[in-house]
Amino acid sequence: MATRFGIVQFPGSCDEVDTLLACSRVGDAELLWHKDPDISGVDVVVLPGGFSYGDYLRVGAIVRFAPIMEAVAAHAADGGLVLGICNGFQVLTEAGLLPGALLPNQNLRFTCRQVDVSVVNADTPFTRECNEGDVLSIPAKHTTGRYFAPPEMLDEIESAGQVILRYAPGENFNGSVNDIAGVCNTERNVFGLMPHPEHAVDPLTGSADALKLFESLAAAPVTGGAA
Repeated sequence: MATRFGIVQFPGSCDEVDTLLACSRVGDAELLWHKDPDISGVDVVVLPGGFSYGDYLRVGAIVRFAPIMEAVAAHAADGGLVLGICNGFQVLTEAGLLPGALLPNQNLRFTCRQVDVSVVNADTPFTRECNEGDVLSIPAKHTTGRYFAPPEMLDEIESAGQVILRYAPGENFNGSVNDIAGVCNTERNVFGLMPHPEHAVDPLTGSADALKLFESLAAAPVTGGAA
């Protein structure tokens, strides 16, 4: 049976269609409306990039109260897979599903550019089709993408193997601590990253490197979740 992806659409999401198409390359995919708490039958929940609720108050801060987020949290607690991309990563940190926070870029500007990221941990449902040390070329586009965690939390994240992706040397344009581009939770079923893998699944766009991430999810055993 094909893995079923559910991509949550919030007011202000702008990458849900590209994410839907990327997920459709490796499994079945559908859009989920943020006001509908029913995610039954979904194996992988994806929170896409964009500017949910116009980034009012603080990026990702309002979305955590959307009706669907309670179901997403329950899905994660039950072992279901959750992927947050850019704004989705911000949402997951605001909701407490991932450690740390995303702060404004050091240059205080919106930046859009191709970046190289290195796979630090290939032993996760999100990277099982990768090898440790693989370098993936993926676009990044954000104003608030500087990953931060206080020293004690950062030490715990690092020692627990929760850092999944790092910016390659010279690629950390936003100033993220320890060059962190993506982290997971301690259970390794929730993952957030700032670069946009949905834009790097076809050679025609310049890179198909990130297809490995979606293929990893499609190959992951279904555990818990909203089935």
